[in-house]
Amino acid sequence: MKNRLKILRAEHNLTQADLAERVDVTRQTIIAVEKEKFDPSISLAYKISDVFGLPVEDIFLKPAQK
Repeated sequence: MKNRLKILRAEHNLTQADLAERVDVTRQTIIAVEKEKFDPSISLAYKISDVFGLPVEDIFLKPAQK
């Protein structure tokens, strides 16, 4: 799933480890989400949105409609 996670982390001066700790997952999970190799669960998506104070839709982008 396309996302803006890496950009948002940089804007908030957070490392992958910092974000992982805040949302209670491993750093490897954050890496996989950033590289679009893993789609976060709904609960993880909401935890991430809380960290950045943004709606889920502003972080995780819908695929383009065909």
